Amino acid sequence: MSIDDDLAIRGGTAAEIADSVRALVDRGDLAPGAGLPSVRALAEQLGVNRNTAVAAYRTLARSGVVVSLGRAGTRVAQRAPLAQEGFAAAGSLRDVGTGNPDPRLIPDLAPALSAAAGRPVLYGEPVIDPGLEQWARDWMTPDAPGDPADVRLTLTSGAVDAVERLLTQALMRDDAVALEDPCFLASIQIARHGGYRAVPVPVDAEGMTVEGLRAALDQGVRAVVCTPRAQNPTGASLTARRAAALREVLAEHPYVLVIQDDYYSFLSQQPFHSIIGPGHRRWALLRSVSKFAGPDMCLAVTATDPETAGRLAQRLSPGTTWVSHLLQRITHAVMTDPDALTLIERAAAHYADRNAQFAQRLTAQGLPVTAGDGMSLWVPVPAPAREVAERLMRRGWLVRTGDEFQLEPGAEPSRHLRLTVHDLDEAEMRCLAEDLVEAS
Repeated sequence: MSIDDDLAIRGGTAAEIADSVRALVDRGDLAPGAGLPSVRALAEQLGVNRNTAVAAYRTLARSGVVVSLGRAGTRVAQRAPLAQEGFAAAGSLRDVGTGNPDPRLIPDLAPALSAAAGRPVLYGEPVIDPGLEQWARDWMTPDAPGDPADVRLTLTSGAVDAVERLLTQALMRDDAVALEDPCFLASIQIARHGGYRAVPVPVDAEGMTVEGLRAALDQGVRAVVCTPRAQNPTGASLTARRAAALREVLAEHPYVLVIQDDYYSFLSQQPFHSIIGPGHRRWALLRSVSKFAGPDMCLAVTATDPETAGRLAQRLSPGTTWVSHLLQRITHAVMTDPDALTLIERAAAHYADRNAQFAQRLTAQGLPVTAGDGMSLWVPVPAPAREVAERLMRRGWLVRTGDEFQLEPGAEPSRHLRLTVHDLDEAEMRCLAEDLVEAS
Protein backbone atom coordinates (compact mmCIF):
# COMPACT_ATOMS: atom_id res chain seq x y z
CA MET A 1 0.00 0.00 0.00
CA SER A 2 1.07 3.65 -0.31
CA ILE A 3 0.46 6.61 1.94
CA ASP A 4 -0.71 10.08 0.90
CA ASP A 5 2.18 12.53 0.36
CA ASP A 6 1.03 14.58 3.34
CA LEU A 7 1.36 11.44 5.46
CA ALA A 8 4.58 10.22 3.83
CA ILE A 9 7.07 8.25 5.85
CA ARG A 10 10.52 9.76 5.45
CA GLY A 11 14.10 8.92 6.32
CA GLY A 12 17.24 7.24 5.07
CA THR A 13 18.21 5.25 8.16
CA ALA A 14 16.23 2.87 10.37
CA ALA A 15 16.21 5.42 13.19
CA GLU A 16 14.97 8.23 10.91
CA ILE A 17 12.22 6.06 9.45
CA ALA A 18 11.08 4.95 12.92
CA ASP A 19 11.05 8.56 14.14
CA SER A 20 8.99 9.59 11.11
CA VAL A 21 6.34 6.93 11.77
CA ARG A 22 6.27 7.77 15.48
CA ALA A 23 5.72 11.44 14.66
CA LEU A 24 2.79 10.58 12.35
CA VAL A 25 1.24 8.43 15.11
CA ASP A 26 1.81 11.07 17.81
CA ARG A 27 0.11 13.75 15.69
CA GLY A 28 -2.84 11.46 15.03
CA ASP A 29 -2.13 11.38 11.28
CA LEU A 30 -1.87 7.59 11.57
CA ALA A 31 -4.71 6.27 13.71
CA PRO A 32 -4.65 3.02 15.71
CA GLY A 33 -5.20 0.14 13.32
CA ALA A 34 -3.94 2.04 10.27
CA GLY A 35 -1.97 -0.09 7.84
CA LEU A 36 1.64 0.65 6.90
CA PRO A 37 3.46 -0.16 3.66
CA SER A 38 5.02 -3.59 3.32
CA VAL A 39 8.75 -3.78 3.94
CA ARG A 40 9.41 -4.09 0.21
CA ALA A 41 7.12 -1.18 -0.68
CA LEU A 42 8.61 1.06 2.00
CA ALA A 43 12.15 0.28 0.90
CA GLU A 44 11.27 1.10 -2.71
CA GLN A 45 9.51 4.35 -1.78
CA LEU A 46 12.43 5.58 0.29
CA GLY A 47 15.21 4.15 -1.85
CA VAL A 48 16.75 2.24 1.05
CA ASN A 49 17.90 -1.30 1.56
CA ARG A 50 15.16 -3.77 2.58
CA ASN A 51 17.06 -4.56 5.80
CA THR A 52 16.85 -0.88 6.76
CA ALA A 53 13.06 -0.99 6.49
CA VAL A 54 13.00 -4.24 8.49
CA ALA A 55 15.10 -2.67 11.24
CA ALA A 56 12.83 0.39 11.39
CA TYR A 57 9.68 -1.72 11.77
CA ARG A 58 11.41 -3.88 14.38
CA THR A 59 12.27 -0.77 16.40
CA LEU A 60 8.68 0.44 16.20
CA ALA A 61 7.35 -2.97 17.23
CA ARG A 62 9.66 -3.09 20.25
CA SER A 63 8.36 0.30 21.32
CA GLY A 64 4.76 -0.83 20.99
CA VAL A 65 4.02 1.65 18.19
CA VAL A 66 3.16 -0.98 15.58
CA VAL A 67 2.24 -4.65 15.52
CA SER A 68 3.03 -7.26 12.89
CA LEU A 69 -0.01 -9.30 11.86
CA GLY A 70 1.66 -11.72 9.46
CA ARG A 71 -0.14 -11.75 6.13
CA ALA A 72 -2.34 -8.90 7.35
CA GLY A 73 0.73 -6.67 7.32
CA THR A 74 2.03 -4.13 9.80
CA ARG A 75 -0.42 -1.81 11.53
CA VAL A 76 -0.38 0.95 14.10
CA ALA A 77 -0.96 -0.66 17.50
CA GLN A 78 -4.37 -0.40 19.10
CA ARG A 79 -4.32 1.22 22.54
CA ALA A 80 -6.40 -1.47 24.18
CA PRO A 81 -6.02 -1.75 27.96
CA LEU A 82 -4.18 -4.82 29.22
CA ALA A 83 -5.86 -7.14 31.67
CA GLN A 84 -5.02 -6.41 35.32
CA GLU A 85 -5.57 -8.20 38.58
CA GLY A 86 -8.06 -6.82 41.09
CA PHE A 87 -11.49 -5.26 40.99
CA ALA A 88 -13.10 -4.51 37.64
CA ALA A 89 -15.68 -1.87 36.85
CA ALA A 90 -18.45 -4.32 37.59
CA GLY A 91 -21.32 -1.90 38.14
CA SER A 92 -24.22 -3.91 39.51
CA LEU A 93 -22.45 -7.23 38.83
CA ARG A 94 -20.91 -9.35 41.57
CA ASP A 95 -17.20 -9.58 40.76
CA VAL A 96 -15.84 -13.09 41.32
CA GLY A 97 -12.70 -12.63 39.24
CA THR A 98 -10.63 -10.40 41.50
CA GLY A 99 -7.97 -12.75 42.87
CA ASN A 100 -7.97 -10.65 46.05
CA PRO A 101 -7.40 -11.92 49.60
CA ASP A 102 -10.12 -11.56 52.23
CA PRO A 103 -9.50 -8.26 54.09
CA ARG A 104 -10.84 -9.86 57.27
CA LEU A 105 -7.92 -12.30 57.17
CA ILE A 106 -5.16 -9.70 56.73
CA PRO A 107 -3.29 -8.92 59.99
CA ASP A 108 -3.99 -5.61 61.71
CA LEU A 109 -1.05 -3.31 60.97
CA ALA A 110 -1.64 -0.93 63.90
CA PRO A 111 0.74 -2.70 66.33
CA ALA A 112 3.33 -3.07 63.58
CA LEU A 113 3.17 0.66 62.78
CA SER A 114 4.21 1.45 66.33
CA ALA A 115 7.04 -1.05 66.15
CA ALA A 116 8.29 0.51 62.90
CA ALA A 117 9.10 3.82 64.54
CA GLY A 118 12.79 4.39 65.05
CA ARG A 119 15.72 6.51 64.02
CA PRO A 120 15.68 7.91 60.49
CA VAL A 121 17.53 5.94 57.80
CA LEU A 122 19.99 8.03 55.78
CA TYR A 123 21.48 7.77 52.31
CA GLY A 124 24.26 5.23 51.96
CA GLU A 125 23.04 2.89 54.69
CA PRO A 126 22.46 -0.84 54.03
CA VAL A 127 19.35 -1.36 51.91
CA ILE A 128 18.04 -4.20 54.10
CA ASP A 129 17.02 -3.48 57.68
CA PRO A 130 19.02 -5.73 60.07
CA GLY A 131 15.97 -7.22 61.79
CA LEU A 132 14.22 -8.09 58.54
CA GLU A 133 17.42 -9.44 57.00
CA GLN A 134 17.84 -12.18 59.59
CA TRP A 135 14.17 -13.15 59.39
CA ALA A 136 14.32 -13.20 55.57
CA ARG A 137 17.45 -15.31 55.57
CA ASP A 138 15.80 -17.90 57.81
CA TRP A 139 12.78 -17.85 55.46
CA MET A 140 14.65 -18.18 52.16
CA THR A 141 17.94 -20.03 52.68
CA PRO A 142 16.55 -23.52 53.45
CA ASP A 143 14.92 -23.63 49.99
CA ALA A 144 17.76 -22.03 48.04
CA PRO A 145 20.19 -24.26 46.11
CA GLY A 146 23.86 -24.72 46.91
CA ASP A 147 25.88 -23.41 49.84
CA PRO A 148 23.85 -21.16 52.19
CA ALA A 149 26.90 -18.90 52.49
CA ASP A 150 26.62 -18.07 48.79
CA VAL A 151 22.96 -17.02 48.96
CA ARG A 152 22.40 -13.29 48.52
CA LEU A 153 19.22 -11.42 49.50
CA THR A 154 17.65 -8.49 47.66
CA LEU A 155 14.46 -6.60 48.47
CA THR A 156 12.08 -5.27 45.83
CA SER A 157 8.68 -3.58 45.80
CA GLY A 158 6.75 -6.82 45.40
CA ALA A 159 7.08 -9.98 43.30
CA VAL A 160 6.21 -8.31 39.99
CA ASP A 161 8.93 -5.72 40.55
CA ALA A 162 11.38 -8.53 41.31
CA VAL A 163 10.59 -10.45 38.12
CA GLU A 164 10.83 -7.31 36.00
CA ARG A 165 14.20 -6.34 37.49
CA LEU A 166 15.55 -9.87 37.15
CA LEU A 167 14.60 -10.08 33.49
CA THR A 168 15.87 -6.57 32.75
CA GLN A 169 19.34 -7.36 34.08
CA ALA A 170 19.49 -10.64 32.15
CA LEU A 171 17.73 -9.98 28.82
CA MET A 172 17.78 -7.61 25.90
CA ARG A 173 14.90 -6.88 23.56
CA ASP A 174 14.03 -9.82 21.31
CA ASP A 175 15.59 -12.29 23.78
CA ALA A 176 13.40 -15.31 24.47
CA VAL A 177 11.93 -16.03 27.91
CA ALA A 178 10.01 -19.18 28.86
CA LEU A 179 6.69 -18.40 30.55
CA GLU A 180 3.98 -20.73 31.79
CA ASP A 181 0.89 -21.00 29.60
CA PRO A 182 -1.67 -20.03 30.80
CA CYS A 183 0.32 -17.30 32.46
CA PHE A 184 0.12 -14.81 35.32
CA LEU A 185 -1.14 -11.49 33.90
CA ALA A 186 1.78 -9.42 35.19
CA SER A 187 4.34 -11.73 33.55
CA ILE A 188 2.58 -11.31 30.20
CA GLN A 189 2.78 -7.53 30.58
CA ILE A 190 6.45 -7.61 31.60
CA ALA A 191 7.34 -9.61 28.48
CA ARG A 192 5.37 -7.28 26.20
CA HIS A 193 6.69 -4.06 27.69
CA GLY A 194 10.26 -5.39 27.76
CA GLY A 195 10.12 -6.46 24.13
CA TYR A 196 10.99 -10.06 25.03
CA ARG A 197 9.89 -13.02 22.96
CA ALA A 198 7.62 -15.08 25.21
CA VAL A 199 7.89 -18.82 24.60
CA PRO A 200 4.90 -20.65 26.10
CA VAL A 201 5.45 -23.71 28.31
CA PRO A 202 2.23 -25.63 28.97
CA VAL A 203 1.10 -26.24 32.54
CA ASP A 204 -0.72 -29.38 33.67
CA ALA A 205 -1.85 -30.66 37.08
CA GLU A 206 1.79 -31.14 38.17
CA GLY A 207 2.99 -27.73 37.02
CA MET A 208 5.28 -26.71 34.16
CA THR A 209 5.65 -29.62 31.72
CA VAL A 210 8.99 -31.26 31.00
CA GLU A 211 8.52 -31.45 27.24
CA GLY A 212 7.37 -27.83 27.18
CA LEU A 213 10.47 -26.66 29.02
CA ARG A 214 12.75 -28.75 26.83
CA ALA A 215 11.17 -27.28 23.70
CA ALA A 216 11.57 -23.74 25.06
CA LEU A 217 15.25 -24.33 25.84
CA ASP A 218 15.74 -25.69 22.33
CA GLN A 219 14.39 -22.34 21.08
CA GLY A 220 17.16 -20.54 22.92
CA VAL A 221 15.37 -19.00 25.91
CA ARG A 222 17.73 -17.11 28.19
CA ALA A 223 15.40 -17.09 31.19
CA VAL A 224 12.64 -19.27 32.66
CA VAL A 225 9.90 -18.05 35.01
CA CYS A 226 8.26 -20.86 36.97
CA THR A 227 5.64 -20.82 39.75
CA PRO A 228 6.41 -23.78 42.04
CA ARG A 229 3.17 -23.55 44.02
CA ALA A 230 -0.35 -22.18 43.41
CA GLN A 231 0.36 -21.33 39.77
CA ASN A 232 -1.82 -18.41 38.71
CA PRO A 233 -4.34 -19.01 37.16
CA THR A 234 -4.44 -22.83 37.27
CA GLY A 235 -3.61 -23.45 40.95
CA ALA A 236 -1.15 -26.21 39.97
CA SER A 237 1.82 -26.98 42.23
CA LEU A 238 4.96 -28.85 41.26
CA THR A 239 5.13 -32.42 42.47
CA ALA A 240 8.45 -33.85 43.67
CA ARG A 241 8.60 -36.06 40.57
CA ARG A 242 7.97 -33.18 38.16
CA ALA A 243 10.47 -30.88 39.88
CA ALA A 244 13.17 -33.56 39.66
CA ALA A 245 12.50 -34.05 35.95
CA LEU A 246 12.68 -30.28 35.33
CA ARG A 247 15.95 -30.06 37.27
CA GLU A 248 17.38 -32.77 35.03
CA VAL A 249 16.47 -30.80 31.90
CA LEU A 250 17.85 -27.54 33.30
CA ALA A 251 21.13 -29.22 34.34
CA GLU A 252 22.18 -29.02 30.69
CA HIS A 253 21.61 -25.24 30.67
CA PRO A 254 23.33 -23.92 33.84
CA TYR A 255 23.60 -20.32 32.62
CA VAL A 256 19.91 -19.86 31.79
CA LEU A 257 18.39 -17.63 34.47
CA VAL A 258 15.74 -19.62 36.37
CA ILE A 259 13.26 -17.55 38.40
CA GLN A 260 11.03 -19.35 40.88
CA ASP A 261 8.14 -17.10 41.87
CA ASP A 262 6.89 -18.66 45.12
CA TYR A 263 4.46 -15.78 45.70
CA TYR A 264 1.94 -17.84 47.73
CA SER A 265 4.50 -19.32 50.18
CA PHE A 266 2.97 -18.90 53.68
CA LEU A 267 -0.55 -19.62 52.39
CA SER A 268 0.29 -22.66 50.30
CA GLN A 269 -1.09 -26.07 51.23
CA GLN A 270 1.63 -27.82 49.20
CA PRO A 271 5.33 -28.49 49.92
CA PHE A 272 7.93 -26.47 48.06
CA HIS A 273 9.84 -28.36 45.35
CA SER A 274 12.66 -26.55 43.57
CA ILE A 275 13.54 -26.91 39.89
CA ILE A 276 17.00 -25.40 40.50
CA GLY A 277 19.80 -27.90 41.00
CA PRO A 278 22.84 -27.24 43.24
CA GLY A 279 25.12 -26.66 40.24
CA HIS A 280 22.94 -24.09 38.48
CA ARG A 281 24.78 -20.79 37.97
CA ARG A 282 22.00 -18.23 37.43
CA TRP A 283 18.93 -18.49 39.64
CA ALA A 284 16.47 -16.57 41.80
CA LEU A 285 13.88 -17.60 44.38
CA LEU A 286 11.43 -14.86 45.28
CA ARG A 287 8.66 -14.59 47.84
CA SER A 288 6.25 -11.74 48.46
CA VAL A 289 4.25 -10.87 51.57
CA SER A 290 1.32 -9.21 49.77
CA LYS A 291 -1.03 -12.22 49.63
CA PHE A 292 -1.05 -12.68 53.39
CA ALA A 293 0.06 -9.31 54.81
CA GLY A 294 -2.04 -7.30 52.32
CA PRO A 295 -1.62 -6.05 48.72
CA ASP A 296 -0.46 -2.66 50.04
CA MET A 297 2.57 -4.36 51.62
CA CYS A 298 4.64 -4.15 48.46
CA LEU A 299 7.69 -6.08 49.59
CA ALA A 300 9.33 -9.20 48.19
CA VAL A 301 12.50 -11.01 49.19
CA THR A 302 14.65 -12.45 46.42
CA ALA A 303 17.38 -15.00 47.10
CA THR A 304 19.91 -15.30 44.29
CA ASP A 305 23.38 -16.43 43.31
CA PRO A 306 26.10 -13.78 43.92
CA GLU A 307 26.39 -12.68 40.28
CA THR A 308 22.66 -12.10 39.87
CA ALA A 309 22.60 -10.26 43.18
CA GLY A 310 25.39 -7.98 41.99
CA ARG A 311 23.48 -7.08 38.84
CA LEU A 312 20.32 -6.41 40.83
CA ALA A 313 22.22 -4.20 43.27
CA GLN A 314 23.13 -1.86 40.44
CA ARG A 315 19.43 -1.05 40.05
CA LEU A 316 18.66 -0.67 43.77
CA SER A 317 20.55 2.36 45.01
CA PRO A 318 19.67 3.79 48.45
CA GLY A 319 17.41 6.82 48.31
CA THR A 320 16.00 6.09 44.86
CA THR A 321 14.89 2.52 44.28
CA TRP A 322 15.31 0.88 47.67
CA VAL A 323 12.39 -0.52 49.65
CA SER A 324 11.34 1.79 52.48
CA HIS A 325 12.82 0.80 55.84
CA LEU A 326 9.51 1.72 57.43
CA LEU A 327 7.84 -0.91 55.26
CA GLN A 328 10.60 -3.37 56.11
CA ARG A 329 10.11 -2.84 59.84
CA ILE A 330 6.33 -3.16 59.52
CA THR A 331 6.79 -6.42 57.63
CA HIS A 332 9.21 -7.75 60.23
CA ALA A 333 6.84 -6.82 63.07
CA VAL A 334 3.91 -8.56 61.35
CA MET A 335 5.82 -11.70 60.47
CA THR A 336 7.19 -12.14 64.00
CA ASP A 337 3.85 -11.49 65.74
CA PRO A 338 2.31 -14.79 66.98
CA ASP A 339 -1.24 -13.44 66.58
CA ALA A 340 -0.56 -12.35 62.99
CA LEU A 341 0.97 -15.71 62.14
CA THR A 342 -2.06 -17.49 63.60
CA LEU A 343 -4.36 -15.37 61.43
CA ILE A 344 -2.26 -16.10 58.33
CA GLU A 345 -2.49 -19.82 59.07
CA ARG A 346 -6.25 -19.46 59.43
CA ALA A 347 -6.42 -17.60 56.12
CA ALA A 348 -4.53 -20.38 54.35
CA ALA A 349 -6.98 -22.99 55.61
CA HIS A 350 -9.97 -20.77 54.75
CA TYR A 351 -8.97 -20.24 51.11
CA ALA A 352 -8.28 -23.93 50.62
CA ASP A 353 -11.50 -25.06 52.32
CA ARG A 354 -13.77 -22.65 50.44
CA ASN A 355 -12.24 -23.54 47.08
CA ALA A 356 -12.61 -27.24 47.85
CA GLN A 357 -16.25 -26.79 48.90
CA PHE A 358 -17.13 -24.93 45.71
CA ALA A 359 -15.32 -27.48 43.54
CA GLN A 360 -17.25 -30.28 45.23
CA ARG A 361 -20.51 -28.41 44.71
CA LEU A 362 -19.84 -27.98 40.99
CA THR A 363 -18.72 -31.60 40.61
CA ALA A 364 -21.91 -32.81 42.30
CA GLN A 365 -23.93 -30.78 39.77
CA GLY A 366 -22.21 -32.33 36.77
CA LEU A 367 -19.36 -29.87 36.19
CA PRO A 368 -16.20 -31.71 37.39
CA VAL A 369 -13.66 -29.40 39.03
CA THR A 370 -10.49 -30.18 40.98
CA ALA A 371 -9.45 -27.51 43.46
CA GLY A 372 -5.79 -26.58 43.13
CA ASP A 373 -3.75 -24.40 45.49
CA GLY A 374 -4.09 -20.63 45.57
CA MET A 375 -6.56 -17.81 45.97
CA SER A 376 -8.84 -18.81 43.08
CA LEU A 377 -10.33 -21.79 41.24
CA TRP A 378 -9.55 -22.84 37.65
CA VAL A 379 -12.87 -24.11 36.34
CA PRO A 380 -13.12 -26.06 33.05
CA VAL A 381 -16.31 -25.38 31.09
CA PRO A 382 -17.70 -27.33 28.11
CA ALA A 383 -18.26 -24.22 25.97
CA PRO A 384 -15.94 -21.33 25.00
CA ALA A 385 -15.27 -19.38 28.18
CA ARG A 386 -16.28 -16.02 26.72
CA GLU A 387 -19.73 -17.35 25.86
CA VAL A 388 -20.15 -18.72 29.39
CA ALA A 389 -18.96 -15.41 30.85
CA GLU A 390 -21.51 -13.45 28.80
CA ARG A 391 -24.33 -15.69 30.03
CA LEU A 392 -23.13 -15.26 33.61
CA MET A 393 -23.12 -11.48 33.20
CA ARG A 394 -26.80 -11.65 32.34
CA ARG A 395 -27.26 -13.51 35.62
CA GLY A 396 -25.38 -10.86 37.61
CA TRP A 397 -21.85 -12.31 37.79
CA LEU A 398 -18.56 -10.92 36.51
CA VAL A 399 -15.97 -13.65 35.93
CA ARG A 400 -12.51 -13.90 34.43
CA THR A 401 -12.01 -16.05 31.33
CA GLY A 402 -8.93 -18.08 30.57
CA ASP A 403 -8.41 -16.13 27.36
CA GLU A 404 -6.88 -13.27 29.36
CA PHE A 405 -4.13 -15.57 30.64
CA GLN A 406 -3.10 -16.99 27.26
CA LEU A 407 0.34 -16.01 26.02
CA GLU A 408 -0.67 -16.13 22.38
CA PRO A 409 -3.74 -13.93 21.64
CA GLY A 410 -4.55 -15.91 18.50
CA ALA A 411 -4.75 -19.23 20.33
CA GLU A 412 -7.87 -21.38 20.46
CA PRO A 413 -10.62 -19.89 22.65
CA SER A 414 -10.16 -20.88 26.27
CA ARG A 415 -12.56 -23.24 27.99
CA HIS A 416 -11.66 -22.21 31.52
CA LEU A 417 -12.82 -19.58 34.00
CA ARG A 418 -10.82 -18.30 36.95
CA LEU A 419 -13.12 -17.69 39.91
CA THR A 420 -12.43 -16.15 43.32
CA VAL A 421 -15.12 -17.60 45.60
CA HIS A 422 -13.64 -17.66 49.10
CA ASP A 423 -15.59 -14.59 50.23
CA LEU A 424 -19.02 -15.87 49.10
CA ASP A 425 -21.49 -17.02 51.74
CA GLU A 426 -23.35 -20.31 51.40
CA ALA A 427 -26.35 -18.81 49.59
CA GLU A 428 -24.08 -16.98 47.12
CA MET A 429 -22.04 -20.12 46.50
CA ARG A 430 -25.19 -22.10 45.78
CA CYS A 431 -26.51 -19.43 43.43
CA LEU A 432 -23.19 -19.07 41.53
CA ALA A 433 -22.84 -22.82 41.16
CA GLU A 434 -26.36 -23.18 39.77
CA ASP A 435 -25.92 -20.24 37.39
CA LEU A 436 -22.53 -21.54 36.23
CA VAL A 437 -23.84 -25.01 35.48
CA GLU A 438 -26.79 -23.59 33.52
CA ALA A 439 -24.58 -21.09 31.67
CA SER A 440 -22.19 -23.87 30.65
